[in-house]
Amino acid sequence: MSQQEDLTAISRRLDDLVQRVGELERTVDRLSGVSGRPRGTGLTDRAGDRQELVTIPDAPYDSALWTDSDDEGLGVRDRRAP
Repeated sequence: MSQQEDLTAISRRLDDLVQRVGELERTVDRLSGVSGRPRGTGLTDRAGDRQELVTIPDAPYDSALWTDSDDEGLGVRDRRAP
């Protein structure tokens, strides 16, 4: 296959995928009783399903968090694990 034929085949498959996803969304809407939802809004876009992002700082952890790590099955600090 030439590159142009490959691109045409990919384009057809992408169009088919978009069509099938639309059918799937309509089926899910019908089964869940939701109607009239704007096109392109997925199930994860509902306000109740959103989760807040948590920012994790780049600062090193407090070493006091690891004082009892020997009791947690993580091995002894400053020694090799068996």
